[in-house]
Amino acid sequence: MVDNDGRESMSAPEYREQLERVDADLARLRQEVRDMRREIGERGAGPTDAAEMSSLITNAEQQEALIEDLELRRQQLLRRLEEA
Repeated sequence: MVDNDGRESMSAPEYREQLERVDADLARLRQEVRDMRREIGERGAGPTDAAEMSSLITNAEQQEALIEDLELRRQQLLRRLEEA
């Protein structure tokens, strides 16, 4: 179903279910980024392969960008839940 603004409308329980999924994804991704950053810090103390270090940093930054997107999605879901 589509509302007057062209957005897909869901019931309150459906919005809550989506929020739970987003919250679970955020928790998982945040932990992954913490683990990556810790690994980067540990490797910084000793000799490392530059390409591997670059890859770790890039992966962490990509995960952080995904977290930002999910946080925006969470905010949208909360607003729509309030309207439902």
